[in-house]
Amino acid sequence: MSGADQPASSGEGSRHGLWELIAERRQKAERLRASDPGAFPYSFGASEPIAGVLAAYDHLETGAETDESHRVAGRIAARRGSGRAAFVDLFDRTGKIQLHARVDVLGEERFALLTSLDLGDLIGVDGAAMRSRHGEVSLRVEAFEVLGKALRPPPDKHHGLSDVETRYRHRELDLIASQDARELFVRRARIISAVRAYLDGEGFVEVETPVLQPLYGGAMARPFTTHHNALDRDLYLRIATELYLKRLIVGGLERVYELGKDFRNEGVSHKHNPEFTMVEWYEAYADYEDEARRLEEIVRRAASAASYGGELDFSTPWRRVSFVESIERATGIDVMAHPTADGLASAIASRGLDMKTEGFAWFQLADDLLSKHVEPTLRQPTFVMDYPLEISPLAREHRSKEGLVERWEAFAGGMEIANAFSELIDPDAQRERFVKQARLDVLGASETMPFDEPYIEALEQGMPPTGGVGLGIDRLVMLLCGADSIREVVLFPAMRD
Repeated sequence: MSGADQPASSGEGSRHGLWELIAERRQKAERLRASDPGAFPYSFGASEPIAGVLAAYDHLETGAETDESHRVAGRIAARRGSGRAAFVDLFDRTGKIQLHARVDVLGEERFALLTSLDLGDLIGVDGAAMRSRHGEVSLRVEAFEVLGKALRPPPDKHHGLSDVETRYRHRELDLIASQDARELFVRRARIISAVRAYLDGEGFVEVETPVLQPLYGGAMARPFTTHHNALDRDLYLRIATELYLKRLIVGGLERVYELGKDFRNEGVSHKHNPEFTMVEWYEAYADYEDEARRLEEIVRRAASAASYGGELDFSTPWRRVSFVESIERATGIDVMAHPTADGLASAIASRGLDMKTEGFAWFQLADDLLSKHVEPTLRQPTFVMDYPLEISPLAREHRSKEGLVERWEAFAGGMEIANAFSELIDPDAQRERFVKQARLDVLGASETMPFDEPYIEALEQGMPPTGGVGLGIDRLVMLLCGADSIREVVLFPAMRD
């Protein structure tokens, strides 16, 4: 049986005769170039999305034919039939349509060429709409062009996709084989468009800040380090855009956002990828309560754009819980009653909690209690409010609760999706907090925030009251598309060798 008739195999590493198939397909491509001057053109203009053609003839009765011609292009997914008629399944990003080819329409030579093409080959078709006797909207092929040759057979729809390593390392195979995968990334794009449209409509200015930074900041995380040869200095891939964006608030832009990549040299898990997409926005004359309402609205619009129909209820207002009280309810530990690392570690041990405590600073232990014992329980959208000051060196002190700051983190589906502050605008207080972070770094605490003198100097110009939010796009897409792993929603996730 020929390569065109042979079904796709269950995985490239286990394909029998793979190289023979590739050689056969390559020979077909060479023969086609020699015999058909029109093969592999530079373009195929004015083609329509397949989904649009299908929708236009949803009303057509079984067996009915029309003279209405349409032009589509895509990849061959299947072929069947024999003799003087054949059926070919063609798919593009939007869907799949059946092509009905007949010798009496195409002629012997063109019909033979079409039926000799391989699975995975790319063609452009002009044809009249019809509905087959089996009730399937189809195109009666009137003319076609061969647009591209697949030298490798496509992945098996049933076996190849079960190999997650192949899906993530070779996303093109996943997209070829799965309409669901294609639709997920289209939905991701719609979510991002909805986020941008909301912020643009609210008068925010989209800006770009450095990805390579002389000093990383804006979060407590390990950076990736690189070296610039011409400048002879180390630089860092940004872990956040926060400090640059707040300098723009100082400069008078008043409402700014940036949607792009951040990088953190940390572990890989179902919700962590070292390269991830964030949107951060900052707004003068607002506080963390204002930004909570903005987040609720932006997520609601994103859910609508993604046609979300899952179990999460994004109606407003979202539930609110206290950082300190939620940990105490979950573990019996009042973190504020144990203000040292040793004291909090002792309380954790006395409760028999399975947590590493040696060598960790107090703020790390408190944050771990939340992430391990509270976060997994927060399924419905929830704001965790009012964090200890030591955990939040960039947030403004709480206006009525001593020892706390005006900060919330938003959770849904058992994971954090966003973080927000009433921003600290006092340069002297910010300087003092940077100094404390530097001391922790000297003592060996990891993931501290470095001293950023240019940022302090910017604050000394005077910064208005400001609210700011960082929203994780990848995690938002996970929620709205029902994905269990961040690797499902990132086209090319980080992988081990």
